[in-house]
Amino acid sequence: MRPTARIVAALVAGLLCTTALEIAATPSLVSAASAGQSNGIEMEQTLYVQAPDFPGAGDSIVLVWLPEPLVSTCLGRTMKECFKIDYCIRTTNPNGPQCKDLGIPRAQLPRYPADMRPRRAISVVLRAMGNDHGFDRLKAFYRSASPSSLSRLSAEATIQARIRYDDNPSFQGFSLLEVLSTP
Repeated sequence: MRPTARIVAALVAGLLCTTALEIAATPSLVSAASAGQSNGIEMEQTLYVQAPDFPGAGDSIVLVWLPEPLVSTCLGRTMKECFKIDYCIRTTNPNGPQCKDLGIPRAQLPRYPADMRPRRAISVVLRAMGNDHGFDRLKAFYRSASPSSLSRLSAEATIQARIRYDDNPSFQGFSLLEVLSTP
């Protein structure tokens, strides 16, 4: 392969990886308690409450579900930093440009077991929530929480929730069914 072709191939690969990382770090837009879905597994989970960091968020609330091995690494980091670390743990190209400057040595990144749930960090954006299913408690907590606890992943900004986890080859995500407790 000629040197010019190698450079072009490297630039294209870097662009694709950067785009994939940005897409992975963007929260999925869902409405609270999308009861229309019947597939998936219902379970109780700890979710991290975050303030949205994108334009047009309005009264939205972001919930983050982290793979257990990632929790201690992500506490105190922003959601985007955490999702970048998650991507670099799962990627087949750990030496790519998006995996530089993680703030943690690559050798210290946790490993994911094959049967882990979820298989990656996942976030959802809740919009237009009613007050049933404990959502009133979530909204009250969100309004009273300190902005710093909502801008970085924090143990003080977690809820216990009943969720529906969907995991198939074309989609991995969760829906919030009920807020069980808030701090």
